[in-house]
Amino acid sequence: MRDLYIRNAQGFILVYSLVNQQSFQDIKRMRDQIIRVKRYERVPMILVGNKVDLEGKREVSYGEGKALAEEWSCPFMETSAKNKASVDELFAEIVRQMNYAAQPNGDEGCCSACVIL
Repeated sequence: MRDLYIRNAQGFILVYSLVNQQSFQDIKRMRDQIIRVKRYERVPMILVGNKVDLEGKREVSYGEGKALAEEWSCPFMETSAKNKASVDELFAEIVRQMNYAAQPNGDEGCCSACVIL
């Protein structure tokens, strides 16, 4: 069933808890499944560390999240669903990525025949 959802999705927000190292490990398997089902590496996605409001209980450093996002060539953000920190920015970014991916050839132009000077 999850494969069907993945196949039909246009973008992914991969969220782990900053206060739970295991969730950070689990998100890697989720990304692997997305790549397997979608059959290509360049899928619109954002890696998100949630619960930044619990800084004192952090188990996953900012650097670990950032490094993983760089490895995956995707944006990285830290958010707090509790106090809505960076949540609007997160959704704006995934929509931007999905719009970019929907353009023919992934170019900035409107079609492959366009020339940008």
